[in-house]
Amino acid sequence: MDLNKARIFLQVAASGSLSRAAVHLDTQQSVVSRAITSFERDFGAPLFHRTGRGVTLTELGERVFPGLRSLVQQADQLGSEIRGAAGVPAGDVRVGVLPSMSHPLVSQLYRVVRERFPGLRLRIHEGSGGQLAEWVASGTVDMAVLFRASGMPRDDAASLRQVSMYLVGSAGDALTKPATVSFAKLDGIALVLPGARSGLRAVLEQLAQRKRISLNIAMEADSLSVQKDVVAGGGAHTVLAIQAVHREVRDGRLQAARITSPAIERTLALSTTKQHPLTLGAREVALLIRQLVEKMPAVPDVQAPPR
Repeated sequence: MDLNKARIFLQVAASGSLSRAAVHLDTQQSVVSRAITSFERDFGAPLFHRTGRGVTLTELGERVFPGLRSLVQQADQLGSEIRGAAGVPAGDVRVGVLPSMSHPLVSQLYRVVRERFPGLRLRIHEGSGGQLAEWVASGTVDMAVLFRASGMPRDDAASLRQVSMYLVGSAGDALTKPATVSFAKLDGIALVLPGARSGLRAVLEQLAQRKRISLNIAMEADSLSVQKDVVAGGGAHTVLAIQAVHREVRDGRLQAARITSPAIERTLALSTTKQHPLTLGAREVALLIRQLVEKMPAVPDVQAPPR
């Protein structure tokens, strides 16, 4: 079994496209295409359906995917453990992170890892809370920074800190001009929120029911950038942690008011996979994430224009 070709197969399956896989692997599309063709020849049958919009796994591809993923993970882990036996963290560490919390955490983590552990390579996977939980459970990532979901067992994730939720509006928006806004003010206003599987969406709907107000979900968007772009255009609001929008608030593109009565506080947590033991490098990265998040200011210094 050629592990390099197996890794390329897994990346193509995850990307759904030869070109996107090539970008992720930092190589040419022709190299990826040749590797997949050779891999399919080894199996004696196609592993992907080729379409005009990308590739999807064939029935054979679906069957072999779990085993190949496990094989590659075990090989990578063995290599990391061998290097770790000498007390030197090395190898890949896969970290899942929410888009709303990726800045500045990921850039800070990268700088510290490069300085302290040059033999480590971070593999960052950005996704929704539900996706991150699934990736941790399956072992796709070694760990993930996510908001603790209601009912999540305490031993499944280590609490890092509490994060306040803010109502976000466009520049000049009257509702978000004050520093705080009562939750009752969300009654009937046009909201851009993530889909029904979102933990935040569930929290907001439960509170709305308790407060007897109506949430007007004008648009569902799981993409953070889409939420912010639509809100910046005016006529809609969203609910996010201030960390997700502090750059836009600082630049005067968005406004944000902390929600009160009641305040919405969510627990940011670090969840680690139980599918395989964490390597020395993964344990070091987990410790760094805890330290960086704990030092993160509750309210970033956005230096927003005067309201």
